[in-house]
Amino acid sequence: MTRIATPAIASATGATAEVYAQIKKAAGSVPNTFATIGAHGPAALKAVLQADGALATGSLSKQDQETIKLVVSKVAGCDYCVAAHSMLGKLTGLPSEVLKQIRAGLPTGDAKRDALVRFVGKLARTSGTISQEEFSSIKAAGYTDAQLVDISLAIAVTVFTNVFNRINDTAIDFPAVA
Repeated sequence: MTRIATPAIASATGATAEVYAQIKKAAGSVPNTFATIGAHGPAALKAVLQADGALATGSLSKQDQETIKLVVSKVAGCDYCVAAHSMLGKLTGLPSEVLKQIRAGLPTGDAKRDALVRFVGKLARTSGTISQEEFSSIKAAGYTDAQLVDISLAIAVTVFTNVFNRINDTAIDFPAVA
């Protein structure tokens, strides 16, 4: 059960109403996590959306972005974000079986994606501590320095929403993950 009360989206005013309108225009509705963050911290929600906007124009494909967010969410144990990024991953064209393999930490058959999953999983489990070998491995998989910056940003944004959803126990409003 959600722990932090969220007023009805229709009753929002000011900065919160403006951010909700942007989300509705882009996504068709306001997900529960954004509704709650926006109700109590519109500046925080705006920052998350700006970071996601930076990622959207960055060096990573949408599939890579959702892969990163899914791996981080799985490691964090955030059921809300696992459901969200599984659905969003599917919308980027990642097959259901690949998403299932990513969640399980199994090889997907795509060497570059598997290198990304291993690298991000290691970063998420170790608070960013990696060896030279792990750094060399992600570079050998074809990821650029610019992409390493974007990987770091994707992880940071996802950690924020993971932590918030764990605090709030946000009600999941995405399809169940099989």
